[in-house]
Amino acid sequence: MLNYETLCFELVSFDHFQGMLVLTFSAAFPKLHPVDCGSASSCASASPWQLAFLYLAFSLLVIGSSGIRPCNLAFGADQFNPNTESGKRGINSFFNWYFFTFTFAMMVSLTIIVYVQASINWAIGLGIPTFLMFLSCAFFFVGTRIYVVVPPQGSPLTSVLQTLVVAFKKRKLDLPEEPWTSLFNHFPSDSINSKLAYTDQLRCLNKGAIITPEDKIMPDGSAVNPWNLRSVQQIEEIKCVIKVIPVWFTGVIYFIGLTQSQTYPVFQAMQADRSLGSGNFKIPAATYNVFSMISLTMWIPIYDRLIVPYLRRITRKEGGITLLQRMGIGLVIGILTMLISGVVENHRRSLAFTRPTLGTVSHKGAISSMSANLLIPQLAVAGLSEGFVVIGLVEFFYKQFPENMRSFAGSFLFMVVAMASYLSSFLISVVHNVTQKGQNGNWLAEDLNKGRLDYFYYLVAALQVMNLAYFLVVAKWYKYKTSEDGSSLDVAMEKIDSEKHVV
Repeated sequence: MLNYETLCFELVSFDHFQGMLVLTFSAAFPKLHPVDCGSASSCASASPWQLAFLYLAFSLLVIGSSGIRPCNLAFGADQFNPNTESGKRGINSFFNWYFFTFTFAMMVSLTIIVYVQASINWAIGLGIPTFLMFLSCAFFFVGTRIYVVVPPQGSPLTSVLQTLVVAFKKRKLDLPEEPWTSLFNHFPSDSINSKLAYTDQLRCLNKGAIITPEDKIMPDGSAVNPWNLRSVQQIEEIKCVIKVIPVWFTGVIYFIGLTQSQTYPVFQAMQADRSLGSGNFKIPAATYNVFSMISLTMWIPIYDRLIVPYLRRITRKEGGITLLQRMGIGLVIGILTMLISGVVENHRRSLAFTRPTLGTVSHKGAISSMSANLLIPQLAVAGLSEGFVVIGLVEFFYKQFPENMRSFAGSFLFMVVAMASYLSSFLISVVHNVTQKGQNGNWLAEDLNKGRLDYFYYLVAALQVMNLAYFLVVAKWYKYKTSEDGSSLDVAMEKIDSEKHVV
């Protein structure tokens, strides 16, 4: 479906806004949630229809997010003209500033909105983001007349399947000596995709473009049956998708470490001194994750406005450095994050045994005298790493996918996050089961003082080192998308028949 139509449908017609509205109603109206139990020891459970109403809200939010998140990245980047210098720089900056605003909104949500929900009223706390969602819908539709809307061209998944099927059918055929001149190479005149150069990578797929006596050609030069014959262009487009999968897997392993760096610092802060100054106020443990967001939001303007222009003058590259180089730097910083986390946890645990403690945490253990502010460096470094890897991944997927698959490319990042979450849970389960039988006990015990969280951090660091080695092999093998004339196509909508002029 077209990016713009998908965004319209998900924003208003069916899902996301309605999901927020239903969720707000569930908190605002007494009949839609269980009775407040106050100080009572036992509380009444929600009725089946109250749970159904809540699940309806969650379902609408999930469906809405799955439509908005992949499409708004591609749709936003489509507003820039890649054939002009300002357009190219605009695309490079767009992904940086998208994550700047996204992270800033997360900071507001985790501080102000959470405070309103917890300390004032849940209905008001949910009503504020619902109203903001309404405003975002309104502002989105205000610009309808000036948006660049790229027309859709067929189903990307069908094209992938057709190429794989045809290549399998013709797997026993021999490629000609000069395949770049002998293979079927039709390119539609109305295609929004760049005309790609023939490549020798994944040569087995090239057999799908071998013309046999059974293959018929239409008067316009296209194949009569796309399930029997594919063009070089169509095969190269599918290669673009397949080649990013090894890089995608690198992102999955990286996000396992990023997940740990955002989860366990909360537990560390709970068993550390969270006092602010000499008063009695204590910083909430969950608030410490904001420091990684602050680091990211501070780094993005510095990188985009100072570092990239400087690197551009040296390397003559539009982005200063290549996208794979950017991700590689982030992976190195990610390893550093895990090492710093391990050192800080070892120090916190040592003080819990060697210095007077500051009380206990219910269901956990003694509070170490180490200041929780020592967690800030590892969180700041984690935010810096995220600024390199995550933004680099999104931009990489967008630029390396064929133009008609860019919404599909946008979903790749969220597939990375989802897969990393599953693997992270699996890793924690394995560590639990293996270490609790060992001499030192469970590394991830409820009481961090009895566990060895520092060992777990070092284990994740070792995984990240292996991931970096794997990434270097993949990066050396990977060839960026190139046009038929040999020029690099970071973003290359050479022919675009949109409904509006490209801005």
